[in-house]
Amino acid sequence: MHVIELRFECFDNTTITAAEKAINGLLEAYRANGQVLGREFAVAFNDGEFKARMLTPEKSSLSKRFNSPWVNSALEELTEAKLLAPREKYIGQDINSEASSQDTPSWQLLYTSYVHMCSPLRNGDTLQPIPLYQIPATANGDHKRMIRWQTEWQACDELQMAAATKAEFAALEELTSHQSDLFRRGWDLRGRVEYLTKIPTYYYLYRVGGESLAVEKQRSCPKCGSQEWLLDKPLLDMFHFRCDTCRIVSNISWDHL
Repeated sequence: MHVIELRFECFDNTTITAAEKAINGLLEAYRANGQVLGREFAVAFNDGEFKARMLTPEKSSLSKRFNSPWVNSALEELTEAKLLAPREKYIGQDINSEASSQDTPSWQLLYTSYVHMCSPLRNGDTLQPIPLYQIPATANGDHKRMIRWQTEWQACDELQMAAATKAEFAALEELTSHQSDLFRRGWDLRGRVEYLTKIPTYYYLYRVGGESLAVEKQRSCPKCGSQEWLLDKPLLDMFHFRCDTCRIVSNISWDHL
């Protein structure tokens, strides 16, 4: 990922309120399209201009060719707020994050966790994140539904990792059950991505608990019941199961590895 600073200059008298609304609207539109990452953006006013720093998947993430209709509309609203189009300043590569995938994958998957800010769409060959704006819009002109699903998955993951309240069990049900609302929405998004990209796309079904390693290896695919999804060698050293019919990958319970 990369750190980019956007600078917004005023070309006429405006107000903090009008500028704040227009700038935040643009940043939210960028986020919904996967062009910027994270949930909160610091916007500062100094020396007659507004500045915002953010993480992007690539150096070119804010290029006009990637813009969604919402982003283009938000850019027009800057003019109404008496702001010029933003000027970009490249700060540098973020040393604490992953590099985005540059190659077309042979397969891909939806995978995230509460510690990841990057795209939830991953290259199945390398596990590198694929910028969402690199694929066709999944719904209503951008990828807002995908971002929302990722946010919900991460919230459940954080609850179960904290293991401090009874909410942990409800969160685990959402992460591990093929009958949960979180699975249903994610699996449907997976299908949409596969349809748009023509690349086999899988859903990662989280697994924890279980009785023993031997019992774990006898697990069947929860969706179709196949016993043939246990792999001889784990994919990417993480995924021990893969059902090509149901497009699901999973792991042997982390409690027994």
